[in-house]
Amino acid sequence: MSPRAIALVVAVVLLLTVPYWVPGVYYVNVASQILFFAIFALGLNVLVGYGGLVSLGHAGLFGIAAYATGYMLHIGYGHPLSIIVALVAGIASMALFAILSLRSTGIGFIMITLALGQILWGLAYRWISVTGGDNGVTSKPQIRSTT
Repeated sequence: MSPRAIALVVAVVLLLTVPYWVPGVYYVNVASQILFFAIFALGLNVLVGYGGLVSLGHAGLFGIAAYATGYMLHIGYGHPLSIIVALVAGIASMALFAILSLRSTGIGFIMITLALGQILWGLAYRWISVTGGDNGVTSKPQIRSTT
């Protein structure tokens, strides 16, 4: 087994066991946020580094998945269903972004992704009944029975 494969296995095992050896909920939360932003950066790296396409609306897709998760938890569904809904919402919005920017490159692609990102920002900021505006989703979730 190569040193790179061994390092990857060790990293995966460490990440899977973080909740068991990290001393508190706060640190698990910080570690989770670090992993979320690392995945975000990896996606942007693939798009810019390998595809040569600079996206200024990439954070909007991240926000759609985050709001989908938060909204599902807010109305009382559990984490597994919330994650599935966030993935579906993220993939659907990504497909829409892809359709709108499919044939553009260079500055045209940058401007289209910037415009799409600004549209999402406007929706998040002004659609207060869904997103909470500046305050975000703030109330405690209601536990919904699945039986």
